[in-house]
Amino acid sequence: MTIEDTPEEWEIRSTEIPFRGKKTAVRTDEVVMPDGTAVTRDYQVHPGSVAVVALDDAGRVLVLRQYRHPVRHKLWEVPAGLLDVPGENPLHAAQRELYEEAHVKAEDWRVLTDVYTTPGGCDEAVRIFLARELSEAEGERFQVEDEEADMELARVPVAELLRGVLAGELHNNCLVVGVLSLVAARSGDGLDALRPALAPWPARPFDA
Repeated sequence: MTIEDTPEEWEIRSTEIPFRGKKTAVRTDEVVMPDGTAVTRDYQVHPGSVAVVALDDAGRVLVLRQYRHPVRHKLWEVPAGLLDVPGENPLHAAQRELYEEAHVKAEDWRVLTDVYTTPGGCDEAVRIFLARELSEAEGERFQVEDEEADMELARVPVAELLRGVLAGELHNNCLVVGVLSLVAARSGDGLDALRPALAPWPARPFDA
């Protein structure tokens, strides 16, 4: 048996969108189950996201601390953002987020991993990149606003982040998955064996 996720779509008898927000919406589908019965499933419709594990030459990861109102916490995170335009190239979006949130650019980009954040209640798909060969970006800094205006920025050794993840002190999904994937990749075939930055992403198809 091959352990691999596969696409599949069950019959939908009806669908409606009871709420539509600025970036996301809530959708209600009436889905036919294998026994022929139909049940309703409510979920958030999300454009998708990218995140960046930016690793410097000293073995530190660039992280930022930001207030997240739904969970009433300031969380340490890696740079991340929405795929604002349908079909947007995720690499370009990741490069933009790294510049806007940290004023940093990277020369070497790889795909670290792809995840569905909460597949039981949201269709958000996230591509987490590994960025290396970092340097300060040129030009003026991006003008942040709202929660981002209060962000703190730090570079933290991978081992310290790993300890915080396993100790239950760090909770952001992309940081946790990104750090664990980074450690696993380094102890396996190595970072250069990761997928190229423009590897296909069926969850959010894009033009290279």
